[in-house]
Amino acid sequence: MSRKRIYEIIEKSEGNDIPSAIYDYSMIVVIIASLVPLAFKVDTPTLKIVDRVTVSVFILDYLLRWLTADYKFSERSWKSFARYPFSMMAIIDLLSILPSLTVINSGFKVLRVLRMIRALRVLRVFKAMRYSKSFEIIGNVLHASKDSLIAVCCLAGGYILVSALIIFNVEPDSFRRFFDAMYWATVSLTTVGYGDIYPVSTIGRVITMISSIFGIAIVALPAGIITAGYMTEIEKINHKQDTDSSSTEAVTSTSLED
Repeated sequence: MSRKRIYEIIEKSEGNDIPSAIYDYSMIVVIIASLVPLAFKVDTPTLKIVDRVTVSVFILDYLLRWLTADYKFSERSWKSFARYPFSMMAIIDLLSILPSLTVINSGFKVLRVLRMIRALRVLRVFKAMRYSKSFEIIGNVLHASKDSLIAVCCLAGGYILVSALIIFNVEPDSFRRFFDAMYWATVSLTTVGYGDIYPVSTIGRVITMISSIFGIAIVALPAGIITAGYMTEIEKINHKQDTDSSSTEAVTSTSLED
């Protein structure tokens, strides 16, 4: 089997490529199965086998994608193979594999520290992103709106910092550490307000009310930006489908006339 055919199979299925579709659905099943051991505190022999099998599949998938990187980046040179490990999905793939390497081979002493970050295996759920059109649309929306979202994040971060500095100086008895003030400012900004840390003076409560009101406005901004971007992306997809349908009908009509 040629490397080009391997690339066509392991990439997201397009059209009527049955082997590619089978590979996609199989990988989704493997991803879901790999998350099952995380739902149990004790590693039973069965769970260990599931983890070993699934991570072996992930390693094979990672190597195949690296092997066909030149087709992915449309650049038939060594640069494609050097670039692939630093792509977003490749990093997610690698981070979902590394925590399980100590399960496969206890000789990886350097990687034993990864047992402390066992939860990294939950990143495997993000491997399903490459097989979902919904995730692809959301990714396009976030990419198109990244400048606006970064601006909103900077605004939120600045507001949290200012609110924390104010309440930290107004309520020194209630907020003994600046981190406590940052925590309070964050939950106030998101209007959650757990109630475990709160101001007791009148001026402190006034600041809390103001912070919560402004928090509603700041939190609403990303939702509006993403919604607008999502609607724009849906319109693009619908327009593309209409264009493709018109082209197909035109070709069919021409063929019938001939």
